[in-house]
Amino acid sequence: MRGKQEKQITLLSALTPEQLVPQDHPIRRIKPIVDRALSELSPTFNRMYADLGRPSIPPEHLLKASLLIALYSIRSERQFCERLQYDLMFKWFLDLNIMDTAFDASSFSKNKARLLEHQVAREFLTAVVSEARRRHLLSEDHFTVDGTLLEAWASLKSLHPKDDGETPKQVERNPNVDFHGEPRGNDTHQSSTDPEARLARKGAGKEAKLYFAGHVLMENHNGLVVDVTVTSATGTAERDTALEMIEKVPGSRRITVAADKGYDTRDFVTACREMNVTPHVARRKWSIVDERTTRHEGYRLSQRIRKRIEEIFGWIKTVGGGRKLRYKGVERNQLWAEMTTTAYNLVRMAKLAPVHAI
Repeated sequence: MRGKQEKQITLLSALTPEQLVPQDHPIRRIKPIVDRALSELSPTFNRMYADLGRPSIPPEHLLKASLLIALYSIRSERQFCERLQYDLMFKWFLDLNIMDTAFDASSFSKNKARLLEHQVAREFLTAVVSEARRRHLLSEDHFTVDGTLLEAWASLKSLHPKDDGETPKQVERNPNVDFHGEPRGNDTHQSSTDPEARLARKGAGKEAKLYFAGHVLMENHNGLVVDVTVTSATGTAERDTALEMIEKVPGSRRITVAADKGYDTRDFVTACREMNVTPHVARRKWSIVDERTTRHEGYRLSQRIRKRIEEIFGWIKTVGGGRKLRYKGVERNQLWAEMTTTAYNLVRMAKLAPVHAI
């Protein structure tokens, strides 16, 4: 028989978000890792806030919300706050009750600036990497480094000469700009929308756009992100930033670092060897890397595994929303990159670790 449509709303309920989220949902394997990492950051959270004053949004909620934004490809903080009002799984992940109201979007964005001020996202990424190390999911000796261009939140129409003085005021919302035949470069022009973005090309014959450069250091055992950095897109940013990230690898033992042909330069290879690093760099026609390195099986293995770093960039640009950045400036995009790569690590760790280890 046809069922009746009941329009009466239940007035009282004893259900909690914990009971409504399926027991086999993948996010249940991520939440314990996040909670353990956040508990380690409690002393840092205490230093961030004064003892007196009006209570703010807890930093644990800010970090967990940033993870959900990356995991579920949410476009903005405002859209997340709207979804938090009705999505019970989001409330469960943030340890909220069903009746708790969502955050105000403006307050959420302002409170998130405190994470930037105290570099909490960097500590959170470090805590998750330390948890992966405790579970023996990391390689301590073999790494891969690479970089990619991330399109800035700025249009080519915002470029103007640096010597013009004040930023020109736009009368129209989307004016027509005829720049054909006008030479433009990073030395003479900058964007009025995002002055830190720089003109770059993804390859020969490609159009120039405003970009930042994203750099990742990956360990070769399970493809987890060990370090991530966002910089201006200069011609030497990939190699310079790679050396900085390699130098921060803990320990004094010899390690190997795989990379593509863009790193096959005398400066990079020489600097690696001075740091007790074996450069497993893909060879150009006239390569600085000789048979002392390439004759070993480890070199061939590194060249095969290094391509997995493209999976990280693919996830960051599709799921993580990094195909076109949402924020202006290196500093804010660095926060986004650290939270997005942390979310990527959590997804990988949840798949790799056995259930009883969580």
